[in-house]
Amino acid sequence: MQYKRILLKLSGEALMGEKQYGIDPKRLAEYAAEIKEVVEKGMQVAVVIGGGNIFRGLAGASNGMDRVQGDHMGMLATVINGLALQSALEIAGVETRLQSAIKINEVAEPFIRRRAMRHLEKGRVVIFGGGTGNPYFTTDSAAVLRAIEIEADVILKGTRVDGIYTSDPEKNKDATKFDTISFNEVLSKGLKVMDTTAFTLSQENELPIIVFDMNKKGNLLRVLDGENVGTKVNL
Repeated sequence: MQYKRILLKLSGEALMGEKQYGIDPKRLAEYAAEIKEVVEKGMQVAVVIGGGNIFRGLAGASNGMDRVQGDHMGMLATVINGLALQSALEIAGVETRLQSAIKINEVAEPFIRRRAMRHLEKGRVVIFGGGTGNPYFTTDSAAVLRAIEIEADVILKGTRVDGIYTSDPEKNKDATKFDTISFNEVLSKGLKVMDTTAFTLSQENELPIIVFDMNKKGNLLRVLDGENVGTKVNL
């Protein structure tokens, strides 16, 4: 396998599947099966999930809600999604630990870096919930931060699009896909991969990002096998 330890970033919206909101059990089971497949290959896997299928702090703020309170609600939504994925993985027979940046000891361990790394070494999947624990930071930033802290080899950003394009392929059928692209090119072309804070943090720490379609069965394993799937962003 090309990497030993990965951080998989999933959007909250991805968990909706065909639904308009909430969590689709079928999609959850599919993701659990994909993760189980790579864990059985000896890969150490950490996961960060967004909370957009339940609540977005930014959307709440745009409707008059206090931004800090809205972001805290969004962080709690990521813990709910983390619990759902943990359940799906354990049903599939994968040992899993959920760690939260917000103390919520009855349902999740607090985030402790050394403990997280020990879980990974023992072959457990570690799900990081609660974002960074601070308002004004997205789950993209949380994903990059946690990946750096646990010394992950790469961030895999699972989306519904199969890579990075010159423009939105869902809106422009003439958009062309990049197989590889540098951090500087992404910035100079104004392409959207992650929010600027997360992307810059990844660049400064020389942490590559692979953007791929998580909804296509077997793609996660193909990426880790080194196949030409998705788009790799590197130095």
